[in-house]
Amino acid sequence: MRQREESHLIMSEEGVLGLMLMAILGFAAFSRRLEMSVVTMPLVFTAAGYLAHLAGAELVQAEAQLEVLKILAEVTLVLILFSDASQVRLSQLRKNAGIPLRMLLIGMPLSIALGTLVAFWVSPDQPWTLALLVAAILTPTDAALGQAVVSDEAVPAHLRESIAVESGLNDGLALPVVIIAALAVVEASGGMPGETAGSLTQFGIAQITLGPIAGIIVGGAAAKLRDFAVGRDLATEAYQGIFFLAAAFLCFVAAELIGGNGLIAAFVGGLTFGNLRKGKSAFVAEFMESEGQLLTMATFAIFGVVLVPAGLAHATWQTLALAILFLTFVRIVPIMLALTGTGLAWREKLFLGWFGPRAALRLSCSHCWSPRPIKSRVWTS
Repeated sequence: MRQREESHLIMSEEGVLGLMLMAILGFAAFSRRLEMSVVTMPLVFTAAGYLAHLAGAELVQAEAQLEVLKILAEVTLVLILFSDASQVRLSQLRKNAGIPLRMLLIGMPLSIALGTLVAFWVSPDQPWTLALLVAAILTPTDAALGQAVVSDEAVPAHLRESIAVESGLNDGLALPVVIIAALAVVEASGGMPGETAGSLTQFGIAQITLGPIAGIIVGGAAAKLRDFAVGRDLATEAYQGIFFLAAAFLCFVAAELIGGNGLIAAFVGGLTFGNLRKGKSAFVAEFMESEGQLLTMATFAIFGVVLVPAGLAHATWQTLALAILFLTFVRIVPIMLALTGTGLAWREKLFLGWFGPRAALRLSCSHCWSPRPIKSRVWTS
């Protein structure tokens, strides 16, 4: 306890705030150069949060850390999913729908199957049902970590849209597997009442069905209301940004109220909103490049304070092997197999496979392939 109290003297709350502000200043000042390197915003602010932890400071009280992280992460994901989906054009997506469909319906099941084998290999003393549960949880991609790619016009539209669609829908597709595996794990360890198991199954079905319904209804209504107001010059440009925020969170809240998945609702709502509204909405991109980025920075800073120390404290060779294999082999090989026959170049398949659960460790498109001035040559199929 005494060591803990002394460690707090190293960095006060003001010191933590100063560290975060300096990290923001530094990243913003060199953002153009950093975006062309492997040093990404999630990496920078996760590291800043971990440094704050090492200095002995706490961004939030220990008993509230996980709850604060959960709320902040949900807020950030809702905005990113709604924003990214609103930029996806269904007319363009239909031309290349085979890519995300193959990634979701072929690549994802293959990743879960391969991940189950890997998880069982590193911990053979654990039941295979637990290995399946681990694989189903780790396989879905992360929309927040892939945002830099989805918003980068240097990447061809069909690849950006494929990543956005996959990251928006794969959580919902993984949920049934998670529930089945969880039920199997509990059953193997002593079982649960049939009534409880049935309730959990109903919960999963409601999550993946009611979420999209809420998103379509709210997103469509929001698009029509915005067009009505803008068409009659009733809304200012500034308040259109607030309208966008309210629409995103209303999709989430509406889904949660009826028992659906709020994050799926945010994605489907953004897709509906973006394709039904008339004209362009510059405020969406402007918001995500400013206020949205600040939310993402805060999320990863708290992630560095709360989860990184916990992960390192429980690290073993098994967890390290599991992390490395899921970040590479388990994701890339199934995706490249799933995209066989699509006509994509091997670089494009590798690119889509690389943006898995660890998109924060991405190779920047310009850094990975070639300088931006010749990007058209790089992405030729």
